Amino acid sequence: MKSYTLDEAEDLLIGKKGTEERDEYEFELKLELIGDMIKTARKKRKLTQEQLGELVGVKKAQISRLENSTGNVTFETVMRIFNALGAKLNLNLQM
Repeated sequence: MKSYTLDEAEDLLIGKKGTEERDEYEFELKLELIGDMIKTARKKRKLTQEQLGELVGVKKAQISRLENSTGNVTFETVMRIFNALGAKLNLNLQM
């Protein structure tokens, strides 16, 4: 049985870095992480999706789609949500 490093397994199963398949996978993963962060912060503040939507000015359905990574999201909306939750978002750009 052949052993693989994590990098080799990712390349085989997801696609090599820089390919469209890999970029799409990593983008979807980041959206899922953002959704999880929103859901965790919302629950910590003891808010329903409807209450958070009212604070942000969007419908409950949009909050649900964000938390479940099933809809398109703008950066502006994500920022408004984190602001409404009193959460701090740090961005790190590496080049």
